[in-house]
Amino acid sequence: MYWKKFNGEQIQLPIKDAVEVALKTERQQGHKLKVCIGTDSQVKGSVTEFATVIVFLREHNGGFMYIHSEKSLRKFHVKERMLAEVGMSIDVAYALCDLFIQYAVEMEVHVDINTNPQFKSNSALKDAMSYILGMGFAFKAKPDAFASSSCADKMVN
Repeated sequence: MYWKKFNGEQIQLPIKDAVEVALKTERQQGHKLKVCIGTDSQVKGSVTEFATVIVFLREHNGGFMYIHSEKSLRKFHVKERMLAEVGMSIDVAYALCDLFIQYAVEMEVHVDINTNPQFKSNSALKDAMSYILGMGFAFKAKPDAFASSSCADKMVN
C-alpha cells in the first residue's frame, strides 16, 4: 500500500513502521499526540477516487498527516460508497491500533457522513457508527469529522 506525506514525499517504510517511527519521534520531542483516521471519496466520471488520511495532532502544536489514495472503476450507490470509506478507515485503524495502545495515543475514526437526515450520506450513519463502535474505536461524524471531511477531502478534490 502506497502512502505519502502532505508534501508529496513517498513514505518508504511499511505504514505501520512509519507510524511507529513518528510516534517515537514525537514522544522524544515531548509532544502529546492524538490520531484521527478518515477517508473521503469523489466520483469523477466513471472513476471513484478515495483518499485515506492518518492525521497526527500535536497538543497545542500543529500536526501532520500521511495520505493513501486509490481509484475504483466500480459504480457505487451513495450508502455503499460511504460504507466503503468507513471500511478503508477501519482497515487502517485496525492495522495500527496496537501501536496507539502501546504508545498511549488517543485515536478516533472520522466519517464524512452528515448527521443531518436531509443529506443522502445520512443513510449510512447508523451502519457506520455501529461498525466503528463495534470495533472498539471512537467515532466522529460531520461536523466534527475533520480528518475525513477536511483533510481527506482536500486530497481527492
